[in-house]
Amino acid sequence: MTKLAANLSFLFTEAEFLDRFAAAAEAGFAEVEFMVPYAWSAQEVAERARTAGVAIGLFNVPAGNWEGGERGIAALPGRQAEFRGGLELALDYADALGCRSLHAMAGIVPEGGRDEAFAVFADNLRHAADRAAERGIQILIEPINDRVDIPGYLLTTSAAALAVIDAVAHPNLRLQADLYHLQVMEGDLARTLARAMPVIGRIQIADNPGRGEPGTGEINYPWLLQHIAELGYDEGIGCEYRPVAGTLAGLGWASPYLTSRRTA
Repeated sequence: MTKLAANLSFLFTEAEFLDRFAAAAEAGFAEVEFMVPYAWSAQEVAERARTAGVAIGLFNVPAGNWEGGERGIAALPGRQAEFRGGLELALDYADALGCRSLHAMAGIVPEGGRDEAFAVFADNLRHAADRAAERGIQILIEPINDRVDIPGYLLTTSAAALAVIDAVAHPNLRLQADLYHLQVMEGDLARTLARAMPVIGRIQIADNPGRGEPGTGEINYPWLLQHIAELGYDEGIGCEYRPVAGTLAGLGWASPYLTSRRTA
């Protein structure tokens, strides 16, 4: 069964963040995810999710100075203490929110420093996987394309992510497979998913090009979602796309998978 999760950093942005939980529930989503909750107290966020009746499936460990252009610090030399402090904050939020998955963003790294960055990344992930396992929370890493969205990002392909997971060798470290990023970088999504499924902890979707909702680009999502189900994946699938003409207007593709949906 396909279970969709609304990414509240991308969907329902017509409303303030704390109001998006109720909007997602009204549209038929039973689960949500988002990038970061740290501008609000964990109690505020938990109460909005509880009132709306939605579960929280995923958010990110603090990723450095986002407004200043940083996109994660887990692989940045000299930032280990900052990453580990942020991890503890994220774990506290995850406990309060009932969230069992955290994404640790690697970061943007100069070409000449990638070997050292991968070593720092592996060490930080080993630590994070250990600490998170104590609380029953999994750590995820996500390949993100450097062609369109984040030039210079360290982790860009499924092969690189799987190599990191192999090197860390911790059962609590898993793959966050965003099919938009994977399509931009490598394509062949059906085989990539089949190969990586044993270590996939989360799937996210958007179409390509443009990162709009399914049906606005080249990816055959009706077939691919069925393929994902046949591979045995039954966790939430994050809808991390930019609606072309507003969230509700763009939810027609999702109606077979939602419990109910308000008419736009």
